Amino acid sequence: MKYGIGLPISQPAQLLDWARRADAADFSTLGLLDRLVYDNPEPLVALGVLAGATTGIKLQTEVLIAPLREPSLLAKQAATLDLMSGGRFVLGLGVGGREDDHLASGTDLRTRGRRMDEQLGLLRRLWAGEPHSPGCGPIGPAPSQPAGPELLFGGFQPAALDRVGRWGGGFLAAAAPDWAGGLFDTVRRSWKDHGRTGEPRIVAQLNVALGPDHSVAEARSAMSAYYEFSGRADYMVAGMRTTPEEIHTASAQFEELGADEVIFYCYGGDPAQVDRLADLLD
Repeated sequence: MKYGIGLPISQPAQLLDWARRADAADFSTLGLLDRLVYDNPEPLVALGVLAGATTGIKLQTEVLIAPLREPSLLAKQAATLDLMSGGRFVLGLGVGGREDDHLASGTDLRTRGRRMDEQLGLLRRLWAGEPHSPGCGPIGPAPSQPAGPELLFGGFQPAALDRVGRWGGGFLAAAAPDWAGGLFDTVRRSWKDHGRTGEPRIVAQLNVALGPDHSVAEARSAMSAYYEFSGRADYMVAGMRTTPEEIHTASAQFEELGADEVIFYCYGGDPAQVDRLADLLD
């Protein structure tokens, strides 16, 4: 199984340090979440900067809120990042459930799923080099990968899980091991129902913080602030793994469920967490 690093959002200027450490430690992936009405870096811009500071590690949105974005421009941005990173970009997508994000973007929260499905069809056509529409030609550049960047889909509802089978790619599970297994099974059924060959790629997220008490406290505070809107911040923070034993146990559970990769999501700003996690995996 592979392991990646989910980047914190509290101190964007430090992300270059995080990325270089993760790349040097042979982590598989850098993940970065997306919000609009929040004090986080815009993920496509940030990952573009990090692509130039790294050489081998993948760059993954976890997840980009597609309905907030105009699809033609998104197709161009994703293709550019995929091409200029040498095919290292992975486009994780979701519909977003925060009303303020949709208010700020002028999009309708109620139709976000339908909008994303329409976007996916256009993205795939544009990445294949097809014209945008009658009277409007193709939008380049062509991505590094002929079908476009690898796609991952996040979510919990049946329609969200079924996108993995409908569109291909894989599933990004922001769920604890004790209930992720059911999501994995649903995604695999969707894959087979849509006649896909092979298996979908399954990526799990695990919220972690390793280090001295002040580093762990900082991570908990940042995570609590991020999830305050949900009314479940205490529950989310309680699920953070903060010891080597907890992290090993949860990772092993994900592996037993058939996950291909675990992304260790870090909310604190201390970049030495990367080194501690690398030492844990040696």
